[in-house]
Amino acid sequence: MIRVVVVDDEALVRSGFEMILNAFDGIQVVATAEGAGAADAIRRERPDVVLLDIRMPDVDGLTVLREVQKLPAPPTVAMLTTFDTDEYVLTALRSGATGFLLKDTEPEQLAQLVRTLAAGGVVMSPKASRALLRGHPGAGAPQDADVARVKLLSDRERDVLVLIAEGLSNVDIGARVHLSAGTVKDHVSSILAKLRVAGRVQAALLAERAGLLGDDGGDAARGQGC
Repeated sequence: MIRVVVVDDEALVRSGFEMILNAFDGIQVVATAEGAGAADAIRRERPDVVLLDIRMPDVDGLTVLREVQKLPAPPTVAMLTTFDTDEYVLTALRSGATGFLLKDTEPEQLAQLVRTLAAGGVVMSPKASRALLRGHPGAGAPQDADVARVKLLSDRERDVLVLIAEGLSNVDIGARVHLSAGTVKDHVSSILAKLRVAGRVQAALLAERAGLLGDDGGDAARGQGC
């Protein structure tokens, strides 16, 4: 059972997400909360996945994200937004979020994205991820420092990095390149260490900046079903 906490300042959004996700087998919304009570709910319920509104009037999503990241075993966090080019999303991704999704995501897609997050994948809205990446300072031409870091990777690690940027979990990557999930996990750990990044989203962003994904290489860190 995938345990989910939904954090949003609007009661209608919280109840809507709870109703949708609880209708699917293997997913249970164990708590919903506004910003002020979010960190306590997450500590209490120990969810696998948190869907966290990025803009809230009392305690904003970035503040909650920072508190969650301090937990001994933080859950996977995806940011919720109504804006497909929200200027705070990139900050959230750099701060440890594992992706973001729009609040008007279709119900079937929402369930699949939660499963992708729980399986170790990353999710982003495809139409927004390029805009976000191109909109941050230093986007555009490949960055020399990022290119140099990517050159530290083996050919196999570069292949795995591209698949990480496609939002695939370790199991899915293994199926694509004919490796066990354990071997893929070892490759991912090596990639993160060589690139000096904290997580898969940061690795995907670096791959994009380094020009590894190409113009038609798919939206960086896009989630399955987005």
